Amino acid sequence: MTGHICDENGDFLIPGTPPPPYTTNHDPDDWTPYRNRLEFECAEFIYTQNQMSAGDINKLLYLWGVSLAVHHDDPPFADHNDLYKTVDATPLGGVAWESFSLKYNGDKPAERCPLWMDRSYDVWFRDPRTVVRNMLANPEYDGEVDYVPYREFQEKDEQRCYKDFMSGDWVWHQADKIAEDPQTHGAAFVPIILGSDKTTVSVATGQTDYYPLYLSIGNVHNNVRRAHRDALAIIGFLAIPKAERKSSDDAAFRKFKKQLFHSSLSKILASLEPGMTTPEVTRCGDGHYRRIIYGVGPYIADYEEQVVLACIVKNWCAKCLAFARDLDHGPRGDLRSREHTDALVDLIEFGILWDEYGIIGELVPFTNDFPRADIHQLIAPDILHQLIKGTFKDHLVEWVGQYLELVHGKAGAKEIMDDIDRRIAVTPSFPGLRRFPQGRGFSQWTGDDSKALMKVYLPAIEGHVPEDVIRAFRAFLEFCYIVRANVVTDNTLAELRDALQRFHTYRKIFETTGVRFDISLPRQHSLMHYELLIRLFGAPNGLCSSITESKHIKAVKQPWRRSSKYNALGQMLLTNQRLDKIAASGVDFAARGMLKGSFGNPLNTPDNGDENQDARQTQIPAREEENPYATEGDDFNDAEDMGIVDDKKVIADVKLARTVQRKCARTVPELAEELDVPSLPRLVRLFLYDQIHADDNHSSADVPLRDCPSYMGRIKVFHSAAATFIAPSDPSGITGMRRKHIRAVPSWRHGPGRYDCAFVNTDDTQDGMLSMNVVRIFCFFSFSFTNGCTYPCALVQWFHRITEERDEVTGMWMVAPSFDEDGSRDLSIIHTDSIIRSAHLLPMFGTQSVPNGVEFHNSLDVYRGFYVNQFIDHHAFALVS
Repeated sequence: MTGHICDENGDFLIPGTPPPPYTTNHDPDDWTPYRNRLEFECAEFIYTQNQMSAGDINKLLYLWGVSLAVHHDDPPFADHNDLYKTVDATPLGGVAWESFSLKYNGDKPAERCPLWMDRSYDVWFRDPRTVVRNMLANPEYDGEVDYVPYREFQEKDEQRCYKDFMSGDWVWHQADKIAEDPQTHGAAFVPIILGSDKTTVSVATGQTDYYPLYLSIGNVHNNVRRAHRDALAIIGFLAIPKAERKSSDDAAFRKFKKQLFHSSLSKILASLEPGMTTPEVTRCGDGHYRRIIYGVGPYIADYEEQVVLACIVKNWCAKCLAFARDLDHGPRGDLRSREHTDALVDLIEFGILWDEYGIIGELVPFTNDFPRADIHQLIAPDILHQLIKGTFKDHLVEWVGQYLELVHGKAGAKEIMDDIDRRIAVTPSFPGLRRFPQGRGFSQWTGDDSKALMKVYLPAIEGHVPEDVIRAFRAFLEFCYIVRANVVTDNTLAELRDALQRFHTYRKIFETTGVRFDISLPRQHSLMHYELLIRLFGAPNGLCSSITESKHIKAVKQPWRRSSKYNALGQMLLTNQRLDKIAASGVDFAARGMLKGSFGNPLNTPDNGDENQDARQTQIPAREEENPYATEGDDFNDAEDMGIVDDKKVIADVKLARTVQRKCARTVPELAEELDVPSLPRLVRLFLYDQIHADDNHSSADVPLRDCPSYMGRIKVFHSAAATFIAPSDPSGITGMRRKHIRAVPSWRHGPGRYDCAFVNTDDTQDGMLSMNVVRIFCFFSFSFTNGCTYPCALVQWFHRITEERDEVTGMWMVAPSFDEDGSRDLSIIHTDSIIRSAHLLPMFGTQSVPNGVEFHNSLDVYRGFYVNQFIDHHAFALVS
């Protein structure tokens, strides 16, 4: 399985042969079905980006037409019907939707046959083979696709690295099996990744549920799949059988629903089955043809769905044979397999299978219809539901509340929980961090809520629970952040085992204190399988159900909102098809070089003359000084605070905001008065000396102040800076880049000031936290000195490490604000080049309750000891390690 290039007839070519040119029957300026670029970009903006309703489209086009009437011209489209008709005429993309019906075909009672037995159930789907071929041919993925399995090792210590899906052992083993047939030699293996999850689009208007089925391919890199590009496609809507109340709990109905699920998947995937044994030729994103072999790959699902997929009894494990009543410590923990399950079904009565093995013998998994497919092996890890929502939120956080009630009674527990809520509420701000103004006392929890709580929960419970509870949380959080890494090595797998062992040791506190009589929970038990799953499938962040849940928004919820709500599914299918057609047109136009350069850019971004520049990917530079339309709002963009950077040309750096604060001080003395920092002129002189003499072996601390140059010229003040860095383990763009804003603003959103913290590089001879210090930034400014250099800099207060090692219990570094002998803040001016990224500090509450008057905006001023929050994001976790 070498992924050898071939021609369109399947004949192998000499390596290095250039791909055939991109050919089309259209002229270079043929925008079919659009008349010109304006029409296409207008359609893309209205339908895909803005998602306007038909009424709003009509109004916009009417007003546009009125404005053009005086010029005897017309808008791009007459009305919404004209727009829709044009998009529907697109010859590319938009794999057609089909349907089939299934119904119960088993024995029926002679009298009073339940209605569900007579009903037909419609399943809508798109041909997965065509969807996969479109994915493989997408030139936007060029360079982000692996056509062959590989094993990667670090050069320095030969550590095995598990990263993208094709780096795992599962594809390697599949390739060995496929290669037993000589006809497959030289082909490329394309694993089919599936995912499904019921979702509710409306509760207020009645329970409106849909059951979408998604598909991806294992060849695309994890960052592409996570970046919510079209590497994850919706290919079906499964049926959701309903029964009368008297039949809803009937065992026959429950088994029918599960078998309907499997039968539907088998029929949907049927077009791929011939290509699982016989290679077929398809064109790939790099322009070359390859012979392709398909295979059923991992299935992304939460635990409830895993029970259905593996045809097992609830509370058993879908991966192994451990007893449901003692999952983690039972004597039988061998892995399940298709061969073993089939043998048990042939030999043992169904009742014994249910009780002793957790197998529902009457059900046949869909994977039995395809070669080399074992559903037990293909159950993917699920960070969102197994770790974040499951073990953390539903288990550990709930157990803390139960412990407090057992020890302090209901009234005492409520008082302590109120203080925990106040501790969470006074957490200092951080870009993209969800705040809990009233603590975590609300009923509707989302995955994002649980993720945000994980970042700040540990110090909030310190002093209210035993140390072993803190240690259990610490071990679990470390486990979560290790498995979320973009690259996992043999060393990090050892750290993973250690974290899991510590978690199992310290969670016993919940049993010894009477909170739990036992801990045999499938979602917690799943932690034991993560090392194996990483070895099989690579880094788990490429297979998490958060990817499919995010796709719900674009593929299900937004199309539903755009529908009339009456027989909405048909309208949703059409919306998805139109979105695909517009996307396919964009890819085609870009491949033909028709979208180069800027067009219709309201910010007049200059064309850099790069012939490879695609205007559809060009974004406004985050700090474009020449931007005439820049406003204060450009520096305070919530969307940017999410941190995702898609621009492929961005490099790692720290730059000041593009907006100069016109109403702020213009000179150093004015700024000193404005900030109430009389020593600012002296600090500027010390800073200048260190910058001018940066290559010398001494600093400003070694010379008298009179030897330091002074500066009395103009300055520019800014309220933020943006740190851009590579953080592929966090939500990031297709290149793995992420951006965090650092604020230093006297009034944040018309309220109190906000002065963020940051990591500053101070010692290149050390690693991790020992190579850095934490500072709090009170002002960003820049000035041009007489030597011709412009200095972007920041006024900061230093924090010092309380000890030179982590706290033994929490595992977090501890820092405190530094002060001079006279009690004033230890201030300096530093160059922005020394800033690494934003830092987040959490107060060390100890056993004391939060005093009245403390809020999130002043907690950094009130407390005198802080934990460096390594759990604020995965980049910070790796940075301070």
